[in-house]
Amino acid sequence: MIQKYIRTFLPVDYVLTDWRSIQPFYTNLLARDLSSLDGLTHFLADWSELEGVLEEDAGWRYIHTSCDTTDAVAKQRYEYYITAIAPHVAAVTDQLHRKVLDAKEAHLLRQETQYAIFFQKIENQLRCYSKENIPIHTEIQLNISKFGVISAAMMVEIAGKACTLQQAAAHLEATDRSFRKEVYDKIQERRLVDKEVLDALYSKLIQHRHQLALNAGFKNFRDYAFVSMNRFDYTPEDCFTFHSAIKEEIVPLLNELAADRKKKLGLAQLQPFDHAVDVAGRKPLRPFRDPEELVAKTITVFERLDPFLADCLRTMQQMGHLDLASRKGKAPGGYNYPLDETGVPFIFMNAASTLGDLVTMFHEGGHAVHAFLVHGLRLNAFKHCPSELAELASMSMELLTMPHWDVFFTDPEELHRAKKDHLIRVISCLPWMATIDAFQHWIYTHPEHTLAEREANWNRIFSDFSDSITDWSGYEVVKNNLWQKQLHLFEVPFYYIEYAIAQLGAIGVWQQAQVNPSQALCNYLNALKLGYTASMRTVYQTAGVSFDFSREHIRSLAQSVRKAWSRW
Repeated sequence: MIQKYIRTFLPVDYVLTDWRSIQPFYTNLLARDLSSLDGLTHFLADWSELEGVLEEDAGWRYIHTSCDTTDAVAKQRYEYYITAIAPHVAAVTDQLHRKVLDAKEAHLLRQETQYAIFFQKIENQLRCYSKENIPIHTEIQLNISKFGVISAAMMVEIAGKACTLQQAAAHLEATDRSFRKEVYDKIQERRLVDKEVLDALYSKLIQHRHQLALNAGFKNFRDYAFVSMNRFDYTPEDCFTFHSAIKEEIVPLLNELAADRKKKLGLAQLQPFDHAVDVAGRKPLRPFRDPEELVAKTITVFERLDPFLADCLRTMQQMGHLDLASRKGKAPGGYNYPLDETGVPFIFMNAASTLGDLVTMFHEGGHAVHAFLVHGLRLNAFKHCPSELAELASMSMELLTMPHWDVFFTDPEELHRAKKDHLIRVISCLPWMATIDAFQHWIYTHPEHTLAEREANWNRIFSDFSDSITDWSGYEVVKNNLWQKQLHLFEVPFYYIEYAIAQLGAIGVWQQAQVNPSQALCNYLNALKLGYTASMRTVYQTAGVSFDFSREHIRSLAQSVRKAWSRW
């Protein structure tokens, strides 16, 4: 199922080496006559092809650095793109944006929804563009990469074995409480070694981002980010309303869950290292032994849902587009990187054989399927969806696969336990999403804050969205710095509320699947196929769900999920 792609503008054998090797193609585009509709559409197609080639090249450079942060050659190639190619591309792209908006027949294309969105995005990029920002963007990208290097170097020794923090975290499911405490303490102590370095790095990123906003004529980076991220469908005020709804409807549920956990574990104090262990004292769920088994069984699950889904993953496996195991020197986290020209994305993660890793595989698999489905769209811009749509693809896949988790859990008790644990997580993760989003709103509207003010406001916000049962005595410093583990804060600012919005949509897809699984899957795939050729609300409607994060809607969804997990 190798994706087909044909170059018509760049030579088939073209390989990017430096700016001079790509500049003639941009010069060609800038010289085009756009007085006719045909000329304009041909121009957009060629520009899209050029972007696809560049973005795939940049993508591989990023992938190689995250797979091995110690690879000096990969680091040099990635930084060369950031410093010697990307600044030139940014400047000429601004010229192309202005050229296409001035095209005589642009108004005709605007009559089509897909192009109307495309032109809106260009207008937003023009609002955010400033020549003075080009070197700042370069500096930001270089600093962002430091977070991955710092995190990848974090190792601890557990039971005589050197472990990454992801591998170590799997031991927090152990039934031996003293062992859990030992593991938790080692993880947090290691994180705190880099506390000051990460504080300084984040402060530097905040100042650079604030300057981006000022240079572009915005009051602060929050307002700049909402425009640059093309948030056409909601405002900062809507986010605050969402935060309040989660606080009012979901945080009380966190308290119930924590109180129940404390009671069932028979503890006088529920501490932060007690949240991953099974409350019935059962051994940790280990759904797969190694990445090979994870991939093989995921393909089986996808095959049951739809053979097309399985073919997507097989293709990625055949092309070597999977790097799933956690290891020393590997960047933290997980992602699906869309490779625009070939259309075959790359999945990166840090698996340690936990249920969470299984869910991550389905999550990133949803992103991957999305990439395959949009590859045939006319323009690169149509394939690049806002995160609220991208995460609908991934989070819905987590839930759509659940009826087939018996592939991983042959024991009925373990199967029911896995499903219940995940449904609880689906709801209980919403407050953390609100926490990270609210924290960023404060951070970027108070860019001159001190470290003491940052800590105080983190604790204020964390307190608003966390249970009141967990006892943090002795772990106050850990709590003060919990935000430092969230890579999104460093690498992709304001990318987090999308998870919560998409989670609500995914629950809606799951509700449909309880009644009519085949229709739910059909609606889901049809929505994904749209890419960004339709509005966000239209895509959600196509999936059969509403784009709604009101308190009433959140309450209704939470009740539905809670009813389902109560069966187990």
